[in-house]
Amino acid sequence: MCMSDAPTVLPDDPAALKAMIVALQAENARMSATLRAHDLLVQSLRMRIARLQKQKFGASSEKIEREIEQLELALEGLQVALAEAEEGPVDDDGEDAESSTPAVSDRARPRRRPRMSNDTPRERRELDPGETCPDCGGRLRVVGEDVSELLEMITARLKVIEIARVKKSCRRCERMVQSPAPSRPIPGSMAGPGLLAHVLVSKFDDHLPLYRQAEIFARMDADIPNTTLVGWCGRAMKVLQPVAEKIEAEIMASDLRAKPTIRRSGFSIARTRPEGWARA
Repeated sequence: MCMSDAPTVLPDDPAALKAMIVALQAENARMSATLRAHDLLVQSLRMRIARLQKQKFGASSEKIEREIEQLELALEGLQVALAEAEEGPVDDDGEDAESSTPAVSDRARPRRRPRMSNDTPRERRELDPGETCPDCGGRLRVVGEDVSELLEMITARLKVIEIARVKKSCRRCERMVQSPAPSRPIPGSMAGPGLLAHVLVSKFDDHLPLYRQAEIFARMDADIPNTTLVGWCGRAMKVLQPVAEKIEAEIMASDLRAKPTIRRSGFSIARTRPEGWARA
């Protein structure tokens, strides 16, 4: 029997055994992270190959498009698994590494700091230690401050707007006076324009099916049947049809050299890349 096949002599001390187990577990975790990093690299390279194939054979290849979507989901799952295995604080101040190839190492790629619009609402929360020193009781004076940012999400919620049209009568001629009812995007429907825009964007731009939107609304304590959402989408698309036709007319009247191809998806219109444009 060679030396490599010889059984390891284990110590009799329980503390030493526990130390060996901890070391083996740490080594196993490092090896698992390395394997996931290898898988991440393979999936990233496969996605790049699929995108190059799409550029070569054109956007009409539905098989390549589905493969890219599956690779993106697999790649995202691997990235989440690697992030789950990380320890220590997260650094959101790294450079943008979205387009770089992931390195095979135990450390994650640097992250790009989230960028927010200047119009994003801001709330200042000031943590004041007080007026007196906790050690000696002396009076404190301000010498500066450390400011950090915390990005928070305000949970979406539905709101019922009651439209009360007050009726009044004239004391002289007994005429009834009342303000006219405001117009609605869909006559007779209680869906407001903001809600309809949210449903349409979620379906046609975010590719979120209506039955899933119904489940999301249910978490907001709103029972909106799937059939109602279907009706809202259909009627809203009919309302937006003149806008779609105007966009189509503007595109068809453009002086681009390439012949545009109009593809309708709900109320959206897409156009092919003109000749002479450099490919991304």
